[in-house]
Amino acid sequence: MTAIAILWRRLDTPGHDACRLAENDDGWQLDGTAVFIHEGVPARLGYQVACDRSWRTRHGEVRGWLGVQPIHVTVVRTAAGLWTLNGNAVNDLETCVDLDLGFTPATNLSQLRRLALAEGEAADVPVAWLDVVAGPLSLLSQRYERRTATTYWYEAPRFDYAELLEVTPAGFIRKYPGLWEAEP
Repeated sequence: MTAIAILWRRLDTPGHDACRLAENDDGWQLDGTAVFIHEGVPARLGYQVACDRSWRTRHGEVRGWLGVQPIHVTVVRTAAGLWTLNGNAVNDLETCVDLDLGFTPATNLSQLRRLALAEGEAADVPVAWLDVVAGPLSLLSQRYERRTATTYWYEAPRFDYAELLEVTPAGFIRKYPGLWEAEP
């Protein structure tokens, strides 16, 4: 079994995120916990995302709390490409194969691994984006362009975000400008 771990420091508010990627018989799993301040209140969100051998999301779960509000969210993507949030079908995500948890840089890894872009290649990547604060699972359009072995130009127009991301050899984001940075 292959496993690797990383610790990030949040840049836009006090916080950290520790994540572990492990290979298993069915594919890959991300397990982590993000602890940070959100709009003046402490948050602790534990997460798991399971992917098949081709890095396509199978399911994800987030448990924890935001201030005094408990959080428990389960996301499933069926083999037919249908998405559910806490057992309820979510429409308009049929083009998505990746789950992106909005509070952590961990889920960018599965997207980058699945794409396996060569230097100079680019891809538009629609993802099922989870905002645990607002609650919905929605479509987020993203674009990655691999610039070098360790950098990707990344765009998320919905958030007016475009920056050069640095990655580790394993594919974790090392520097996510303005948001996250791996601890040395």
